[in-house]
Amino acid sequence: MNGIEDHPLRYAMANELHARPFPAMKAPATVAYVAIKQPQMAANRDRGEDLRHLTDLLDRHGVPHPAPGATHYYGQIGRHWLKWEQHTEFVTYTVYSEGLSERAFDPTEFEPFPADWLAEAPGERVTSILLRIQARPRPAQIAAQLDTWFVPESLAVSSVLDDSAIVAGDFRIDANGHLRFSVFCAPDVGERRVGRIVQRLCEIETYKSMSMLGFSRVRAMAPQLNALDTRLTALIGTMSDGASEAAETLDELLKFSAELETLAAQSSFRFGATGAYEALVNQRITALREERWASRQSFAEFMMRRYEPAMRTVKSAEARIAAMTARGVRAADLLRTRVDVERSAQNQKVLESMDRRSDLQLRLQRTVEGLSVVAISYYAVSLAGYLLYPLADGMGVSRGWLLAGVTPVVILAVFLMVRRLRRAMEH
Repeated sequence: MNGIEDHPLRYAMANELHARPFPAMKAPATVAYVAIKQPQMAANRDRGEDLRHLTDLLDRHGVPHPAPGATHYYGQIGRHWLKWEQHTEFVTYTVYSEGLSERAFDPTEFEPFPADWLAEAPGERVTSILLRIQARPRPAQIAAQLDTWFVPESLAVSSVLDDSAIVAGDFRIDANGHLRFSVFCAPDVGERRVGRIVQRLCEIETYKSMSMLGFSRVRAMAPQLNALDTRLTALIGTMSDGASEAAETLDELLKFSAELETLAAQSSFRFGATGAYEALVNQRITALREERWASRQSFAEFMMRRYEPAMRTVKSAEARIAAMTARGVRAADLLRTRVDVERSAQNQKVLESMDRRSDLQLRLQRTVEGLSVVAISYYAVSLAGYLLYPLADGMGVSRGWLLAGVTPVVILAVFLMVRRLRRAMEH
C-alpha cells in the first residue's frame, strides 16, 4: 500500500511472532537441555554475557555467530542441532541428536555441552534434561521400560496431541544431575509435532523449576514473617490496653512497617514471577491435550498433587504480607486517632488556661484603668488648680473649695475620655 508510512516497529513486532519456531525432530533421537540463571538480579543481568557464552560454544564448532543483540539462535553444531533462547531471567540450550545410545539416558548424551564450557557459564543451572525420543512399541514394552527408567510413585504418563505420542517423566533428578523424559511417537507423527511436544516438556520443567524459586523464598522468609506477625499482634494489644505511650507505640509501629515494606519489596518480583511461571506451566500442560494412558497419573494430576500445594503456599504468603500491611495501616489509623484525641484534650486544657489568663488580664486591665483614672485625675486636678488659683482670689473663694468643686468635673472628664479610648480600641 503506497503513500503511507510504516510504524518503525511494525516489522520487528510481526517478525517476533515467528522468531522462535518449534524445532523439527524425528524418532529415534536424543535431546539434551539445560537452563542457566544468574543467582541474583537475573532480570537485570548483563545479557551480553549470555551471548558471549553462546558464541564460545559456537566457536568450538566453527559455526558463524548470531547477529549482535540476538535473543534466539538455531543452527547446526557438528552432528547436532542447537537451539538457544534468552528469557527474562534465564537462557536455555537445547541440543538435538539423531539416534539413541544403547544405554537409556546415558550421561554421555550430555557431552554436546563440554564440562569446561558449562563451568564458565554466566550463572547457575536451574534444570537440565535428557529426553529420549523413540518409535512407539507395544503397550507392554512401554510399561516395562517406564518401570525400569523411572520411579513408579512419581511417574506421570499421558497420551498427548490426539494420541500422537506417549510422554512420560517422574520429575526426579538422577545420579548425573539430569531429569528424564521419554517420548514414544506414533508412526505417522510429523517432525514439527514431535518438536512441539519436546519443547513443551522442556518448558513445563523449566517454568516449574523457576516457579519453585518462589516457594523457596517463602520458606526462607517464614521465620521473619512469623516474628513480624507476633510483633504486630503485641503492638495492637498494647494499643488496646493503653499500657504504653502513643509516641512509643508509634515509633515501634514505624519500625515494623519499615521492615514489612522491605520484605514485601524484596519478594514482590519473585512472587509476581512465580505466578507468571505457574500460569505458563498450566498452559503448556493444557496445550498437550492429555489423555489417560494405562490408568497412570497424568502430568496435570502430578502437578495437582505435588506442585499446586507449593504454589498455594506462595500465594498464601503473598496474601499474608498484604494482610499484615493492611493491619499495620489500620493500627496506624487507630493510633493516629488516639493521638488526635489526646491532642484535642491537651488543646482543650490549653484553651481553658488561656481563658483563665484572659479573665485575669481583663481584670488587671480594668484595675489598671481605674488606677489610671485616679492618677490622671490627680494630675489634672493639680493642673486645673494652678490655672484657677488666680481666679479664686478675685472671686473670694478659698483654694480648697475651688479644688473641691473642680475635682468631680475633672474625674468625670477623665473617665469619659478613658472609656471612649477603650471602645475605640475594641472596635
